[in-house]
Amino acid sequence: MKLSIITINLNNAQDLVRTIESVNSQTFRDFEFIIIDGASTDGSVEIIKQIEDRLAFWVSERDSGIFNAMNKGIKKASGDYLIMLNAGDVLYDNNTLQNIFESNPTEDILYGDAILESKGKIFGEKIFSHPITFGFFRRTSISHQAAFIKRELHDRIGFYDETLRFASDWKFFVLAFCKYDISSKYYNKFIAVCNCDGLTWNPKYFPAMKIEMANVLNQYFSVFTADYEVLDKFKSKRNFFSTQLNKGKSFIKKLIK
Repeated sequence: MKLSIITINLNNAQDLVRTIESVNSQTFRDFEFIIIDGASTDGSVEIIKQIEDRLAFWVSERDSGIFNAMNKGIKKASGDYLIMLNAGDVLYDNNTLQNIFESNPTEDILYGDAILESKGKIFGEKIFSHPITFGFFRRTSISHQAAFIKRELHDRIGFYDETLRFASDWKFFVLAFCKYDISSKYYNKFIAVCNCDGLTWNPKYFPAMKIEMANVLNQYFSVFTADYEVLDKFKSKRNFFSTQLNKGKSFIKKLIK
């Protein structure tokens, strides 16, 4: 089995249907589909039962959070690669999986770009690059909806850290790229349309998310983060003096006129 598609859901029946339709419309068929539902009461279970003959596994039971549900799916997966496509996320088009796997890639992580959507409206894009640096992960991450991860990486690196509320998928990626030096391949194309109505996209949680990220960096990369903090201060001063210089130039031009 080349791929395991894992979808988690909690009382999001309408978006779950979109995700199921996206998966079922793929021209590439060498995958298994796993749905982990968090004991939904909105009709989601009835939707899942309608397609259970096309699922490798599904369950509807209470969990302790997003990353606990994602880990449940990983433990049931048998594909060479995994992708987390949660309720509301969809693959970019019907040929997305075919475009990725037709060349039979072997890298540890395959990733591409993502379109951002909220409440049914597209509001942005996440365009990445290659190679990814440590500095990149200090600010952001690749999208798990647009990344295919070798299943065996979770045996080497670990599952998603369930003690974190927001940044566990980011933690996995930063460890994979910056500690375990995994191989990767970037596809300069859209892989997924990401639903951004969830917890990690709510601005009120951004400060808590930054704290989690800082704690992880200090735990695993404290030697590097100290240097980057010095660099940040230098850049801040440079930007300040550059701004003041531009203001001075503007003032002089006005005097000359």
